[in-house]
Amino acid sequence: MKIKRKAAIMGLALLITSLISVGCVSAQEASEEHVPLVILGCALAIGIAGIASAIGLALAGSSAVAVTAEKPDLFGKLLVLQVLPMTQSVYGLLTAILLMMGVGILGGSPTATPLQGMGAIWIGLAVGLTGISAINQGQVASSSISAVGRNPDVAARGIIFTVMPETIAIFGLLVAILLMTGLGLLG
Repeated sequence: MKIKRKAAIMGLALLITSLISVGCVSAQEASEEHVPLVILGCALAIGIAGIASAIGLALAGSSAVAVTAEKPDLFGKLLVLQVLPMTQSVYGLLTAILLMMGVGILGGSPTATPLQGMGAIWIGLAVGLTGISAINQGQVASSSISAVGRNPDVAARGIIFTVMPETIAIFGLLVAILLMTGLGLLG
């Protein structure tokens, strides 16, 4: 029941945002007034992906601490597994930096068209939401860490399993880069 409610709220929020965006994107003159939309897109990308990465890191880290307490010699193998869920926040950071560079926030006079501003929000959402895969990656990393604690020879297999959920975030980053290119934010 809670999942259906959350999905309905999320759907309603997306519908409202898209209705607002239709009205905002009518004129295409670049100005400073649309830059806050890009900043919001940056915040969504790094904020959502960063929170998910922190949760994934905590899940994996808890297991790594427990195994390391009994087998300190496995620290190096466990550290690799524990740090993997952080990559989604790197994708959020990269997206935010590219968006800021695209509209001149990091140098020059920042301007954005309404389409670029609304596009930045959707780009940030795409990267942020696909970055939620870091939580699942943390769960897989936690299981892999436990397995390495029992049999250190399975570390490489554990890394392979742990990297698989990350492909979703890579797809989100790829879509973001393609959208930025199409909107004239890169290039």
